[in-house]
Amino acid sequence: MRTVHLVCRIIVGVVFMFSGFVKGIDPLGFGYRLEDYFLAWNAYAMMPYAFSLSVLASTLEFVLGAVVLLNIKPRVNAWFLLFVMSFFTLLTLYDTIENPVPDCGCFGDAIKLTNVQTFLKNAVLMIPTLILFANRKKARDSYSNLYGYGLAAIITGLFLWLSIYCYRHLPLIDFMDWKVGNKMYAESTLPVKYYVTYVNKTTGESKEYLLTELPYNDSVWMNEWEFVDQRIEDPNQYPGVDLQIVDADGTDVTDIIIQNPDYHFIIVSWDIQKADKDALKRLNEFARKAEADNYSVSLLTSSLTEEVEKSGGDTTLNYSYYFADDIVLKTMVRSNPGVILMKDGIVIKKWGHRDVGEYDELKAKYIQTSK
Repeated sequence: MRTVHLVCRIIVGVVFMFSGFVKGIDPLGFGYRLEDYFLAWNAYAMMPYAFSLSVLASTLEFVLGAVVLLNIKPRVNAWFLLFVMSFFTLLTLYDTIENPVPDCGCFGDAIKLTNVQTFLKNAVLMIPTLILFANRKKARDSYSNLYGYGLAAIITGLFLWLSIYCYRHLPLIDFMDWKVGNKMYAESTLPVKYYVTYVNKTTGESKEYLLTELPYNDSVWMNEWEFVDQRIEDPNQYPGVDLQIVDADGTDVTDIIIQNPDYHFIIVSWDIQKADKDALKRLNEFARKAEADNYSVSLLTSSLTEEVEKSGGDTTLNYSYYFADDIVLKTMVRSNPGVILMKDGIVIKKWGHRDVGEYDELKAKYIQTSK
């Protein structure tokens, strides 16, 4: 039983610590997922607390995993573990049935799971949880009260510090599509595939066909089958992201901006009214210097034109601004505002607004001048 108990501790502890860690280093991302739940549940009053709950939930998960793994107060943590696992198993069962949010975000953006997969993961994890709970009275604490509670307090403090640090700057590890080094458009132009779905009028059988392979010349078949749906498979879309950038006239300028072969800066502010105003002022000066060196600067936002002009999107500096979906903007950089340096579609570097230094310093470090 000692071996079984140890294996259960390792399984539960590692899973909890990993899950808490990947959410804790991206507290804004998990906060956005909580907001999705609050919207689905019509719990609008909870929206302002999404970030705080994100930090608290990820910290609780990581610390609980750590104390289980280190065998700190096993009789006490067995109760906490059973309560947490029971709650989330029931919650993910509800998600599986009702599907209010497609991905609960239990592993942040590091590992994407469907609601069914998440529930099955929790159901399996309940097995070692129940074993630990059933044998809690036989378990011996590895530490005295002073060292045990002290170690748990230190782990909690360090993890809270890490989570707040990642919020004030950027996630320690970037699991998003827009991470440094990624190329954000397809190298070659591949043919777009169109699929159509038909249902047999008699049997109800459903079949999907590539449009070019549809037996439309067979009149008997066409009389027996009825069109019900279609889908498009475009291999040339931006990898992993549903990005569309438009100007004030509604013209799509996505390719022009993302595929710019020269170095250029993209300032991202998903909500200009909620953006740090001092940072916007600093970025105006930053943009002025960059454009004086003939490097383009673009602001991407989901705010209205009037809000942009009142908040520092100063067109007199030749500082262009464009519009994109706020959900996509939140995945580009976890900062409002944030800055992305790109060249030929490749993400060269990303900064939260607190880390954007002087333009001359960034230019010397990240831009290889050939002008």
